Amino acid sequence: MNRTQIVLWSTLVLVGISVYFLMPTVTWYRLAPDERTEREQDKDPIVSKILNLGLDLRGGTHLVLELDRSKLDPKLSVIDALERAIEIIRNRVDQFGVAEPLIARQGERWIVVQLPGIKDPERAKELIGKTALLEFRLVDDSGALSKLTSALGDKRMSMTQYLDLQQKGQMPKDLARLIPEGYEVLLGRESRYVVVRSSPELTGSTLVDARVELGGQFGYPTVSIEFNPEGTRLFAAVTEANVGKNLAIVLDGSVQSAPVIRSAIPDGHAVIEGTFSSEDAKLLSTVLRAGALPAPVRVIEERTVGPSLGEDSIKAGVRASLIGLGLVILFMIIYYRTSGLIADLAMAINMLFIFGVMASLHATLTLPGIAGTILSLAMAVDANVLILERVREELQLGKTVRLAVDLGYQHAWSAIIDGHVTTLISAGLLFQFGTGPIKGFAVTLFWGVLISIFTAVFFTRMVYDMWLERSEVKSLNF
Repeated sequence: MNRTQIVLWSTLVLVGISVYFLMPTVTWYRLAPDERTEREQDKDPIVSKILNLGLDLRGGTHLVLELDRSKLDPKLSVIDALERAIEIIRNRVDQFGVAEPLIARQGERWIVVQLPGIKDPERAKELIGKTALLEFRLVDDSGALSKLTSALGDKRMSMTQYLDLQQKGQMPKDLARLIPEGYEVLLGRESRYVVVRSSPELTGSTLVDARVELGGQFGYPTVSIEFNPEGTRLFAAVTEANVGKNLAIVLDGSVQSAPVIRSAIPDGHAVIEGTFSSEDAKLLSTVLRAGALPAPVRVIEERTVGPSLGEDSIKAGVRASLIGLGLVILFMIIYYRTSGLIADLAMAINMLFIFGVMASLHATLTLPGIAGTILSLAMAVDANVLILERVREELQLGKTVRLAVDLGYQHAWSAIIDGHVTTLISAGLLFQFGTGPIKGFAVTLFWGVLISIFTAVFFTRMVYDMWLERSEVKSLNF
């Protein structure tokens, strides 16, 4: 095969590959939003094949978290704690069904979390920020709570005030005597209070699974948990020694439920019951499966991009892109006639290849990414302008069309390569040292520039060769 045939078949193959990788994306975004959300949560295989929209286009939640270093295990370094926290947060987010999250370390104490498509930032913070410390504590059966409630009534104190004093260690002696030694009062669900042992009988560190099940009391969902062999042995011993007593299930210092131990439980399976909604039960099972954070985290920055704002960004970006491309196409046709039309065809194929590459890489498209795409298309047009101006100069010197085209491509090649290589280096540096949106811009710019070399030089040269071989062209009319 000659050069023209090689470029022609290469172009056809690349067009086919690009269409193949883009078809799942076209199919996906033709679905209704609710159906897309449902498929994401069900982990539909098509989700791994589409070109995703970033936070600025799709809407979602951006959080910056800070690790509470004062509550770290002294044996654990801050960097190790951050890496562990990132992994746990990623597991929680993945299990919760968030598509294409960004979870990364920033500096030596912060974690950046971006959750595209999450419309409820409070639920996102609850999912990420839970320490997930699960404890099983025995409940006091001496009637201390009723005595304490009566005494607080006499003093005209609320239970909230009591808990505040308990936390600060400023408990009056007459109230402190009402609670057995080694016990404390904790707040439970629906503002109920429970007197439990200060130290747990068992923690959730030995959990291996947690899942939502239906059929609980009054139809509420329950969370079924399973222990590893060590946890099974400890749980069996606790339940066997305390039959008839209540065992409180405490998550992050809050009593979820306090069921009665009716018999020993030797198989390592237990059920957390309560007035859970489906979402609450799913959230609880998610954080329990993912494990406990090495230390509490707090949100120090929060930004929410609403879906409507994301849609506005898409519409504005598409509108600006179409107007810009339309003006370029019109200019090239008016100024360069048929040659301008060839350059416009190359630009269209360039765009198809860029999005095909991004879809094959399962990349995330952002507004800076769109900017990188438009810039690379502009560079492709610029390369064609250089070539056509060189051809024009050769025609003005009296050269034939065939010779003018050959010399035009030959003389413009060095300038095109210089411009594209310097842009590739810039894109590489932006990707290496940039973060977030800057990386998105760098990726699309890098691939766009590479592709533009092929479409602006080799593809257009192939079109000219085929055109000049099949007909006698005496003038290019520009």
